[in-house]
Amino acid sequence: MNAIQTEKLSKVFDGVTAVDQLTLSVAEGEIFGLVGPDGAGKTTTMRLLTGIMDPTAGEGWVCGLHTVREAEAIKEKIGYMSQRFGLYPDLTVMENIEFYADIYGVARKDRASSIDRLLAFSNLTPFKKRQAGNLSGGMKQKLGLACALIHQPKVLFLDEPTNGVDPVSRRDFWRILYQLLQEKVTIFVSTSYLDEAERCHRVGLIHKGKLLAVGTPDELKHLMRGTILEVCAAIPRHAKVVLRKVFGTNSVSLFGDKVHVVTTTPEKTARDIEFILAQEKLEVTGVRVLEPALEDVFVSVLGAKEEDNAHE
Repeated sequence: MNAIQTEKLSKVFDGVTAVDQLTLSVAEGEIFGLVGPDGAGKTTTMRLLTGIMDPTAGEGWVCGLHTVREAEAIKEKIGYMSQRFGLYPDLTVMENIEFYADIYGVARKDRASSIDRLLAFSNLTPFKKRQAGNLSGGMKQKLGLACALIHQPKVLFLDEPTNGVDPVSRRDFWRILYQLLQEKVTIFVSTSYLDEAERCHRVGLIHKGKLLAVGTPDELKHLMRGTILEVCAAIPRHAKVVLRKVFGTNSVSLFGDKVHVVTTTPEKTARDIEFILAQEKLEVTGVRVLEPALEDVFVSVLGAKEEDNAHE
């Protein structure tokens, strides 16, 4: 049985379509990542699935329950950590968890062991008497996760949980998520970090409310059109501008201090790149074929979609 299922789920706000006929399924016990830029429809999708918001059209089910007709029953089976999770800064770590245990109606006799387990696996035990307002960003996210898990949900919804968190804390957060899989919790996570999407079992690429592609990270990489050349050049921003004039905007991108060029003729293009940049007196220290990352795939799939729309 699927933990999450949607059929042509849509949401329109004042004539603007935030989610556009979304059809997907998420299996029990998997981590599913919904990936896209700000404004892609990730948060709206999350609110539709958690029963917070009704769709304009289409239907959704979570744990076999209808997101509109059985919204209250769904809330007992899920944990939801929004972008601005409601921690109380004046309460301690322990008091925040106790507060959420009260909200979810967790029996007193079951609390102590549950809280101790959550504190231990989120590494918050040494900080249980510290006020939430005095925690670091990464520790606040861990506390938010502990609060969302206090009632032992079957499905966990996480809306950009590591946004603005330092890389070490992000890694620790994902380690905790993998531990949850041992308890057969289904995790639905949205993120704009493409490197995090690589950690998911399956990924959905969403843009302007439309689901562009779904699959494992490896499956999605096969959607890459062409070969990626990584160009190491002096003044990479200038190099990007120069190369875009020749190869087009959709084929040239800046990734850190490297320029990526997508081509169907890698050997010829590599020679052309070196010649073009030499003409601009930009030194090239290397051009090599690169294994595509999900970020490259997203740019490629989006470019293909825009081309298809232009020809319609």
